Amino acid sequence: MLLLIVCVFSLAAGSPVDGPNAYDTIVIGLGSAGATAAAELARSGRKVLALEAQGRVGGRVHTVPFGDGVVELGAEWIHGNVSSRTYALATEHNIDTKVQSLMLDPYRSDGTKPDVALVRELVDLDFTEENPDPPEPLGTFVTKKFMEYITKNKPDLLKDQDFITEYLEFWNLLTNNLESSNDWNDVTTWDVYEQLGGPQAISWHRHGYKTFFEIMLNKYNNGPGLQNLDMKLNTEVTRIITPQHPNETVTVQCKDGASYTARHAIVTVSLGVLKATHTTLFSPPLPPEKQTAIDKVSIGVVGKVILSFEKAWWPKDITLFAFIWKGDDKKKVPAEDYWTTRILGGHPPMGSGNSLTLWTSGEVAKQVERLPEDILKTKCVALLQRFMGDALKITVPAPTGVLRSTWYSNPYTRGSYTYDNLEAPRYPLARKWLSYPLLDSAGEPRVLFAGEATNERHFSTVHGASETGRREAERLLLMIRGEAGNHNVKDF
Repeated sequence: MLLLIVCVFSLAAGSPVDGPNAYDTIVIGLGSAGATAAAELARSGRKVLALEAQGRVGGRVHTVPFGDGVVELGAEWIHGNVSSRTYALATEHNIDTKVQSLMLDPYRSDGTKPDVALVRELVDLDFTEENPDPPEPLGTFVTKKFMEYITKNKPDLLKDQDFITEYLEFWNLLTNNLESSNDWNDVTTWDVYEQLGGPQAISWHRHGYKTFFEIMLNKYNNGPGLQNLDMKLNTEVTRIITPQHPNETVTVQCKDGASYTARHAIVTVSLGVLKATHTTLFSPPLPPEKQTAIDKVSIGVVGKVILSFEKAWWPKDITLFAFIWKGDDKKKVPAEDYWTTRILGGHPPMGSGNSLTLWTSGEVAKQVERLPEDILKTKCVALLQRFMGDALKITVPAPTGVLRSTWYSNPYTRGSYTYDNLEAPRYPLARKWLSYPLLDSAGEPRVLFAGEATNERHFSTVHGASETGRREAERLLLMIRGEAGNHNVKDF
């Protein structure tokens, strides 16, 4: 592993670029990390080119007009309001956000209601603060602690093994929708993620998460953008050539045949894209430690199916309509409809008053992305009728619209966000390896890396991704100002 101290860089590192189309830095990807890095550098006077493969800014944040407002196909909430860049930008611009507290309303697959108070009590149980040594699969550990809890505190519940089994399966689905995993036994109890302080579900509601990007890029309220930033959408990068000689530039080649050069490049594509393309994307090939990290860190899928209706028909002031099956009902579901048993439940998004989001994850989320729309709509309405319509003694109306996320099948995301899998304890430095820059022969960082997967403590979040974009921008700015002399390039 290289451990190079950056003492002196060539004057070219801080020299202005020449020519109208020359750039100091090329940023690849305009999600949270890329937009943050590009904005930070441009506001500091650097000439920046941002290349985005999709036809929009936002990455895995995607606000869409739908129903009577807007919905989020990707990231839904600001997670915490303490030391949160996303929350700070909202408050600095007098944008009202709304806290969405967890209020769960459970339903069973035979159209009955379970003991609501009991289910809410069980959902509030949190065993994740305990970190067993050695680490265990999360599902195994939680199941053990859960059984200990009810044996001690709810012994009568032991008589209803069907409820215990299906409630634990609901908890499995809830975990997967939080972690982006396929099964909670794919997740380790080795937990290094750190929550920010404050409420964990703060909504942009009718402003939409897109507002975060509009503010960063000076587009909010019809702003003019950033003078030093050029953005090219629908521009897929196919090759990134890292120079070895200090006098050479980074070359970025695109699918449309265009080629761009700059002193530095910041790569912010998702881990899913790196897994699929890194062997052809980088020249020379990535160092072994970075290739190992790409292989060992997991990225999963969280899927949404969003239905709009003429008007809301569900109870108000509920955050999640939880679907808890009965074992006999589940056994009768045809194999081709198995995916319906992996829907966590329904969630009313705060940005659209007549829409309902159904959440799923893992392999089923991938399957849902491929289903014909008519089948998807019909089966989802039948699912809502089964759990909610019968219990509420109503007929669930036909939807007026349907949307779904496609984070896995989208070649420019190939997943939702990362989680710590069972191998994470064996590779505790993997996320740091992902963040290490590629150096030239003089030890200068030339190709840098950002994105939620490179954040050791705040991965899987928009604020975590933004933090890494700022980290890499500051790495370059310190170097350019000659203030990086006492910093190892890997100390950021």
